[in-house]
Amino acid sequence: MFFVLAVTMLALGSTTQAATLKLAMDADPVSLDPHVQLSGGMLQYSHMVFDPLVRWTKDGKFEPRLAEKWELVNPTTTRFYLRKGVKFHSGNDFTAEDVVFTLARLKKSDDYKGLFENFAEAKVVDPHTVDLITKEPYGLVMAMGTYIFPMDKKFYTGADEKNGKTKDLIIKTDYSFANFNESGTGPFTVAEREQGVKTVFTRFAGYWDKNTGNVSEIILTPISENPTRVAALLSGDVDFIMPVPPTDLERVEKTDGLQLVTMSGSRIITFQLNQKRREEFTNAKVRQAMAYAYNNVGVADKIMKGFATPAAQNSPQGYQGYNPDLQPRYDLDMAKKLMKEAGYEKGFECTMIAPNNRYVNDEKIAQAFVNMMSKIGIKVNLKTMPKAQYWDQFDAQVADIQMIGWHSDTEDSANFFEYLYMCPNKETGRGQYNSGNYCNQEVDDLTLASNSETDTAKRSAMLQKIEKILFDDAAFIPLHWQNLSWASKDNMNTEDIVNVMNFPYFGDLTIK
Repeated sequence: MFFVLAVTMLALGSTTQAATLKLAMDADPVSLDPHVQLSGGMLQYSHMVFDPLVRWTKDGKFEPRLAEKWELVNPTTTRFYLRKGVKFHSGNDFTAEDVVFTLARLKKSDDYKGLFENFAEAKVVDPHTVDLITKEPYGLVMAMGTYIFPMDKKFYTGADEKNGKTKDLIIKTDYSFANFNESGTGPFTVAEREQGVKTVFTRFAGYWDKNTGNVSEIILTPISENPTRVAALLSGDVDFIMPVPPTDLERVEKTDGLQLVTMSGSRIITFQLNQKRREEFTNAKVRQAMAYAYNNVGVADKIMKGFATPAAQNSPQGYQGYNPDLQPRYDLDMAKKLMKEAGYEKGFECTMIAPNNRYVNDEKIAQAFVNMMSKIGIKVNLKTMPKAQYWDQFDAQVADIQMIGWHSDTEDSANFFEYLYMCPNKETGRGQYNSGNYCNQEVDDLTLASNSETDTAKRSAMLQKIEKILFDDAAFIPLHWQNLSWASKDNMNTEDIVNVMNFPYFGDLTIK
């Protein structure tokens, strides 16, 4: 039986009127346990039901949430001063003990433990002060604070009456107490949930932040099909949708009573060239030729219909590693010249795989790449497949060229390098998604050094240097950053609540 918290509707000020938001996303949360899966959908849910210590602002800075302020006590200890008077949905008080409990649980989660491997522990200083202690100086403590959504220690402690197992047990696919029950400090509680059909969120009467939006209820309906989701908005069946497919951007934008919000995203789409499978790919000039032969700008314009930002690096603008000197380099004559210098003027043949339903227009992009490579004599035999089949094939490295998109888990450049370009190491997990088997010791050393550098300027210089090395080496073929899109009725402050992380802050939404 689904657990429903007894809540009272929030008494909103006289200047705003409580409103219901009918929301449609392409999917709904897979669980009520924020630690069961590291995904955009679960982080969107977490921002509705829980609250982080700090959260990202639109301009890439940090703003206080459950932590009012913070300071560096020593190179490995960051002290967070917690907000007083905060209640969990259960009615329990929020204290430093809950932060300690939450960090310990994150380190047990299969999906999160890699992100928190640099953290040694959290220690209570007093009921409203907690220290986060890292194993060594770590420049991403604040970024990781955006992932710490304190859970209610008292609520999740003890044995579950239903199965006798501990309430804090993390289980991905079966029943667990945390999968079906929640007690966060966020603006909304979960009042009703039918997986894949509907989830109803109601405003938490005891929410600590009184200077927020006026949405008293959110009815979330998952609609996976793009045309159906857009049709629901156009007909008025829903008030807000995400995402908006590129094919319907203009239609939505021109419809009276609706507003469209778009921005360049931070997910980079790339092709990796497997140097262990193809000797040709060990030649930097061949890789450079392929980069010069790919028309990033043309694909973004024609195939993506302007709904993408052409890329020459991993880091989008705003990231510490973003290097403004690196720009798309399409030049077919240069590509042919490099192929000749490399000794492959007559070209060669290779294989490639790509998904056909994971990224926007992924199959069309892959087909365009095949056509472009043919112009420099490289015959690419392409196979596409649904994402449900793709990742097993990707992990097995069945093809010479493989497509992968990556959104930095930490909203930081080093995350790209750690997973996509460091020398693959199964023991440490570094280079886990480096199917190109690119390996450069300087990249590895700089990446690891950047993680322990707390001076922002020095760290940024390191990360920008890595991007330059990868660019010069043509370690991968950068395509574009996927844009983000949201659409709603025009009586909402939609633009104020969305961000490049794609975690809308629905608690701040106001409907006039």
